Amino acid sequence: MVIIGIAGGTGSGKTTVVNKIKSSFPTGEVAIIPQDSYYKDSSHIPVEERSKINFDEPASIEWSLLVQHLQELKKGNSIEMPTYSYLSCTRQKETITINPCDVVIVEGILVLNDDVLRDMMDVKVFVDADADERLIRVIARDCVERGRTPMMVIDRYQDVLKPMHALYIEPTKRHADIIVPQGGNNVVAINLLTDYIQAQLKK
Repeated sequence: MVIIGIAGGTGSGKTTVVNKIKSSFPTGEVAIIPQDSYYKDSSHIPVEERSKINFDEPASIEWSLLVQHLQELKKGNSIEMPTYSYLSCTRQKETITINPCDVVIVEGILVLNDDVLRDMMDVKVFVDADADERLIRVIARDCVERGRTPMMVIDRYQDVLKPMHALYIEPTKRHADIIVPQGGNNVVAINLLTDYIQAQLKK
């Protein structure tokens, strides 16, 4: 099993990179573990307070569970991956069964931040993109998928996303084995990464 960590700022194109890598392998050979599925449950917090949760700091993630699940996959065991709702800011009752496979991609803005998780990765990737491009993508995504208005997204970007990116996300670039500029549009970098993963599997 090869474990790939793919990090990068919000809206940098991580999901596009992940999907292009996955499409290069036969069905069932790649499992994707999104960091977002492991946000701590906030159901005990009053509804009016949940909108103030900072999802862009490491303390918001249940790293121990994510590490435990990767360990189980490496042992050849299936896991029940949690699901999380951005609309209610709570962990859902539903889980997703993930079976062990040749390639496991752990994807999220902070996945290179945790030492234990990082040490489990065979390849560490940082997807890079200009700040203005990331903001445009975040506005488009959050308005459609998370019920926010453009002004809400811009305010959150200025108050939370931008400072958290500088504090927690950008510094993890130094841990990356591969940096993919231009996000999912960098076909050459994605092809090189895919070739490397296939070479590791042959070993």
